[in-house]
Amino acid sequence: MTKNVIICLSLLVTFISVAQDNTASPYSFYGIGEFKFKGAVENRNMGGVAAFKDSLSINFLNPASYANLKITAFSVSGSHNTTTLENSTQSEKAQRTSLDYLAVGLPLGKSSAVFGLMPYTSVGYRIRNAFNDDEGFFRNKIASGRGGVNRLFFGYGYSITPDFSIGVDINYLFGNVETTSLEYITGVQLGTREINNSRITGFGYNLGLMYNKKVTESYSVYTSLSYSPESELAIKNSTKISTVNVVIPESPSDVEIEDEILNKNKINNPGKISFGLGFGDTKKFGIGTQFTFTQNNEFGNRLDGINNVTFENGTKIGVGGYFIPKIISYSNYWKRVTYRGGMSIENTGLIINNQEIKDYGINFGLGLPASGTLSNINIGFEFGSRGTRKANLIKENYFNILVSLSLSDKWFVKSKYN
Repeated sequence: MTKNVIICLSLLVTFISVAQDNTASPYSFYGIGEFKFKGAVENRNMGGVAAFKDSLSINFLNPASYANLKITAFSVSGSHNTTTLENSTQSEKAQRTSLDYLAVGLPLGKSSAVFGLMPYTSVGYRIRNAFNDDEGFFRNKIASGRGGVNRLFFGYGYSITPDFSIGVDINYLFGNVETTSLEYITGVQLGTREINNSRITGFGYNLGLMYNKKVTESYSVYTSLSYSPESELAIKNSTKISTVNVVIPESPSDVEIEDEILNKNKINNPGKISFGLGFGDTKKFGIGTQFTFTQNNEFGNRLDGINNVTFENGTKIGVGGYFIPKIISYSNYWKRVTYRGGMSIENTGLIINNQEIKDYGINFGLGLPASGTLSNINIGFEFGSRGTRKANLIKENYFNILVSLSLSDKWFVKSKYN
């Protein structure tokens, strides 16, 4: 057991050091960044459906699911993202590789405890804009951002009956976001640079219910309900405005004049409610849907003075399922594999230049069992698009490769000697 704990702590330290800057979306500038929490790879491969019971892996989308764990589960996931950014005249490609979550689930009889760490939001972009102003000067603007908010959580799930369970997550949100803008006129030695740094902290919690009922000897109906109330995040902002030497535009130096402005702010972290419904045979197949409503209408930005953006309540609909040809097959490995697929449509609640920012995604993947163990490797592929080319905005076409390890074992077993 000690060896397992050391491995988890080592991975936790590594996760904290590399978890941020895992997006290339210019839309991550708004709010507190692009929301990254989309659930375990198993759920993402089904379009975000979270209604099914699973006794070997962790379902992060509903804390009531923790009660289903029958054996210690260790989950870690990473992804590689390729995004093509397009406006009305040109396109660019960007790539990111990141860790997506790290968690441990411990069964405790009729209940289970889960703790872990994952990115909650992420900021990562770099945009250059060159144009002639009204006076005929050729201006250059370079904007970039990095950082994000992490989610450290502890969850507990309890089975009231074999068919009904409840659960709760307690979340600590923390992180740092830095955005930089540089503006200069071609041929002029001095330019203006603004660096905004935001330190973000806050608490929140999630509540969950899950219920399943057999409707025939083989088939069951599954339901899932989770609720995250609106919470408040504290933001400490630091703004540095300076005049800089831009002989080398990519690395301006020699600060001539610099002013620093400090202020404190608060922002509402949106509340969320999600309902899932599924049908199937646990050991053969399942098909379901997930509806999520996000209270974004009172959301805001880290910084004041952003006038081209508003927020509205967000919605997401996901449909998907899984299929296992033969869960116990000694002669054909591929019959024991879990095949998953799904799709989702999301209105993110972000409105820029009077344009709603929507996200469309298609997912599919495999759950590969490790021979001789209860562990498995999950591989997923995600295609989608976000945004629009209208109103001088950017459309993102993305392709994500998802990989997770769900390691299941008995940690707390007392050795016996004959």
